[in-house]
Amino acid sequence: MAMQWTLMALCLLLKTGHSENPQWFKNISTNLFRSPGDILLGGLFPINQLTSNLSQRVEPDDIHCDSVDAYGLAMALVMKYTVDEINATPDLLPDVTLGFESHDCCRQPAVIMKPTLRFLTTGSSDELEVKCNYTEYMTHVTAVIGPCNSEIAAVIGKLLGFFLMPQVSYRATSDEFSDKLQYPSFVRTVPSDRWQAAAMVQLLNRFGWNWVAVIGSDDEYGKQGKQQVSSLASDANICVAYEGLIPIYGDPVPMIREILDRIKETKVGVVVLFSVSQATTAFFKEVIRVNMTAVWVASTAWALHSGLITLPGIETIGTVLAFADMTQPVSLLSPYVQELFAKLEKERLQQGTPQPSSSSTSPLDNPCPDCWNLSSLNASIVDTELVQRTAFSVYAAIYSVAHALHDTLGCSANKCSRHPRSNRIYPWQVLPKLQKVSLTLNGAHIEFDGQGNPSIGYDLVVWIFQNNTVTFRDIGTFIRNITINMQSIPWHTGNSVVPTSTCSSDCQAGQVRIVKGFHSCCFDCIDCKEGTYQNKTDDVQCTPCPSGQWSTLCSTSCTLPTYTYLTWKSYESVGLALAGALLLACQAWVGFVLFKHRGTALVSAAGGPLSGLSLISLMGSCVSLVLFIGRPDDTVCRLQQPLNAVFPTVTLSTILAISLQIVCVTEFPERAPTHLENLRGPGKWVVVLACCGLQMGLCGWFMKEGPSLTRYVASLEVNFLTRFLSCPVEPVLNFGLMLGFNGLLSLISFMCTFMAMKPVKQYNLARDITISSLAYCVTWVIFIPIYAGLSDKDKSIAQIVVTLLSNITLVGAYYGPKCYLLVKHPDLNTPDYFRTFLEGAPPIPPEETQDK
Repeated sequence: MAMQWTLMALCLLLKTGHSENPQWFKNISTNLFRSPGDILLGGLFPINQLTSNLSQRVEPDDIHCDSVDAYGLAMALVMKYTVDEINATPDLLPDVTLGFESHDCCRQPAVIMKPTLRFLTTGSSDELEVKCNYTEYMTHVTAVIGPCNSEIAAVIGKLLGFFLMPQVSYRATSDEFSDKLQYPSFVRTVPSDRWQAAAMVQLLNRFGWNWVAVIGSDDEYGKQGKQQVSSLASDANICVAYEGLIPIYGDPVPMIREILDRIKETKVGVVVLFSVSQATTAFFKEVIRVNMTAVWVASTAWALHSGLITLPGIETIGTVLAFADMTQPVSLLSPYVQELFAKLEKERLQQGTPQPSSSSTSPLDNPCPDCWNLSSLNASIVDTELVQRTAFSVYAAIYSVAHALHDTLGCSANKCSRHPRSNRIYPWQVLPKLQKVSLTLNGAHIEFDGQGNPSIGYDLVVWIFQNNTVTFRDIGTFIRNITINMQSIPWHTGNSVVPTSTCSSDCQAGQVRIVKGFHSCCFDCIDCKEGTYQNKTDDVQCTPCPSGQWSTLCSTSCTLPTYTYLTWKSYESVGLALAGALLLACQAWVGFVLFKHRGTALVSAAGGPLSGLSLISLMGSCVSLVLFIGRPDDTVCRLQQPLNAVFPTVTLSTILAISLQIVCVTEFPERAPTHLENLRGPGKWVVVLACCGLQMGLCGWFMKEGPSLTRYVASLEVNFLTRFLSCPVEPVLNFGLMLGFNGLLSLISFMCTFMAMKPVKQYNLARDITISSLAYCVTWVIFIPIYAGLSDKDKSIAQIVVTLLSNITLVGAYYGPKCYLLVKHPDLNTPDYFRTFLEGAPPIPPEETQDK
């Protein structure tokens, strides 16, 4: 952007050499600060710099501004140029001549009062009348352009507001002027500092800088700007580690050194400097002396100041990101000043008059006696970056007043319905027209809001240090929101990495901030525990998971739990299924052998049809184990444990019926023939039905009292993300009664047979029952303590395994010997070999056999 301005200036200079300037350039006056007209505008510019010591001032006039300020003079020339251009434009104020008076404000409140009072005098006199009603009071000027900063604008703002005289400032940016109750006639062509503070905070946010220092100059501009940046930064969760003020009046160096020490102590890497250029120059002299580097965020007051960029060693301070008023070039300004100064030099040489003495001339009559010596060689004062970027503000201010006058006078392109020569035009009549003005100037749209602020934003520029010179590069804009070209910024860090400025590193996902100290940006990072999560990045407390959800350590969200189960594809399921199938095959083979030898002595002694029912029940017990595999549901869970209990009951009850027959034969031999027939007939079925009925009652009670799977899952306290889903074994008492009943049946069978006398040279049926019932009992007794300490998944697997083992013990111990006899020794399958159990004949003790 800086190169574009330079090229434009060179082009304009070339144009002047080729006589391409407008015709009205030939008629311009060489009076730099005054021009007569039908309507006068007052201008307030820092044409000179203060040269006296204010602390030694004892009289009102004991103040001197005798050194020319090139920038202020350039702004005054912009006013002259703009007025001349408007007068040369016949359709804006036709047949009306606009005049002006420019005065020096010296950037001092004590100086600006004189020209302001001059503006308020009556007509062309130097008298300021005291009246009860100022409605028809005709002031010397109709509007005031300026002044150059907020502090002195505030000094005269309320005074001009009393007369409702339009005051259009080109540099006063303080937000206090937005208060129309205190400054009713104030408008400006630069944005309010509140906008600038908002732009700075957005810049800090964009780069993630949340640990900064904010420094201001000790005047109205700096103090209010510092306060606004700090306030908006706090709202944006940016911590201001340190705030300081640079003195304006008096020696600022001691305070600046203290400020720099505090900046080092707080270890900030970014400093927002909201200060006027005078204080900033003193500040950076010390920064260069102590060799401090940082990122400096510049306010508009010093962003482009020529006095700063020429400081020796300025290239060592780091990176400067500066805000400048968004502007448009004033294309003919440079050739105009070139022509003006050439004409002024020519007149001076022709007249041959000496330079007027500054002591003999009032500053109100000639604010710049030294300007008598200006020549075309001095025309470059308007070609500096600062002037080129701010000239448009003065240009737009004067054009805004001109358009307001156009509306007040009722002008068309050819004439005005009112004329200042015949109609009095009061400042308060112009003010409402000015507040509603809307115009497009050099491609920029200008209008004012209800607070007198313009529709203008900011350019964001970066200082480019190269070959001991400073140029400016546009890297972004701000109009309500900031846009930045990140790749265009040459950072002072190694490899041009974006510097950081944070008190604490960002927490990782799933961590919350525990603030330490007074600044919210200084914190420790704490992991969110299970069951809690980090809801927002700036949370200071972990949020508990909603009901029915859970989270792991360091989570940023909670999730619904997932349930696993024994799938048919799992290794455990496949292994158990193969074992069950193998057992079923064995049971089927046993059934085939018994069926093949049905009606024989062995099968009849083993219970006949009861043995077949018992074997079928064992097979049913194996088949029912499929309810433990696959996704469970309410129906599966209702049947799972009852079937696992009922099928063994059938088998154990048949064994119990046979055990009772053995007891009858061995313990009561004299009564055995009488009762054995009943036990083998209806008695055995009564025993089986009674046992099964009682077990089914226990199962029904278990099913009634126990919850459904759906209700069980809904009642779970979710403190897990993944859990094995098994059918609820509740109530445990009922579950224990079902298993205990089967254990009781096997225990009774064992008690009935383990002391039974062995028949001589006959099959010992009691032995099969004793071993099988004992093995069954031992299997389930071992299962109980193991089951209690297992996980849900292992409990399901353990119950399947124990059920298979108990089935194996019953098949192997009870049916195995019988099958062996039928297959290997079929010749023993005779009634005589089973006579004791078939006929009820008492077994013959071994002694009797030996005697015989």
